[in-house]
Amino acid sequence: MKKLISLVLATLMCLSVFSFASAESGEVEIAIVLKTLGNPFWETMKTGIEAKAAELGVKVDIFAANSEDDVEGQLTILENAVNKGYKAIGVAPLSPTNLNNVIAQAMQEGIYVVNIDEKVDVDALKALGGNVMGFVTTDNVAVGKLAGDDICAKLPDGGKVAIIEGKAGNASGLDRRNGAEAAFNAQGNIELVESQPADWDRTKAYDVATNYLTKHPDLKAIYCCNDTMAMGALEAVKAAGADVMVYGTDGNDDAVAAVAAGELAGTVAQDPAGIGAKSLELLVEMLLNATPIDLTADVPVEFVAAKLIVE
Repeated sequence: MKKLISLVLATLMCLSVFSFASAESGEVEIAIVLKTLGNPFWETMKTGIEAKAAELGVKVDIFAANSEDDVEGQLTILENAVNKGYKAIGVAPLSPTNLNNVIAQAMQEGIYVVNIDEKVDVDALKALGGNVMGFVTTDNVAVGKLAGDDICAKLPDGGKVAIIEGKAGNASGLDRRNGAEAAFNAQGNIELVESQPADWDRTKAYDVATNYLTKHPDLKAIYCCNDTMAMGALEAVKAAGADVMVYGTDGNDDAVAAVAAGELAGTVAQDPAGIGAKSLELLVEMLLNATPIDLTADVPVEFVAAKLIVE
């Protein structure tokens, strides 16, 4: 009898999953809005979400803005998702506030929302009567510190270093910068001479790095808050014929290959597939458990580990 009851419960669990997102019914009640698919980091996250959806036997619709600057386009995508009637939505905002009005609307309408990778401004969101029910990310301060510590280890006699940040105001880039800066400050003989944003963009990073190299011909290292910018900075270093170490963040395939070739000094590899998979898991759990929505509660944070890859 116990075996029969267990079998029935297992069957009901499977049916409950397929009741809100089954391939047979064609109904999809989970959507995820990413930043852009023009970056390998977000492409990998999409793959991780799709793999987890297949494992769980659910369907998910994945959307993304056209570029890192397409804040209005991303807002429209989220508005359409809310109006379409998805029951749970994951969001990776392009800025801390560009999606806040619609996130607040969604949660007030009983839609579960999980924040992915790039942190929303929770205080501003709560002021609008909204919240998110979870935040899945990498510990970005630790990410920056991993790179900063390795730079310090390779510069025992000290020297001048610089940072290329992401988009101004974005928490992930700021945290990485702060982590690297803390490592530099702890060393004592490392001087951080520049720290400027390049909007996660390769061409802008090339220009910023070129400016750094012109102003500081004795520069020893540049830490970039993503790999796309690191590859731009590496181009600038090559063009200048400079002996400057360049570090990136994300562990994209081209950056890892550049590390293996002895060109890029290192990259801190995140796990975007893991971040995406965990985000989908949380959304599914909330739907299955009919989790109550609390618009005032503190947001629980789930971290996915990162590792340093060096030559």
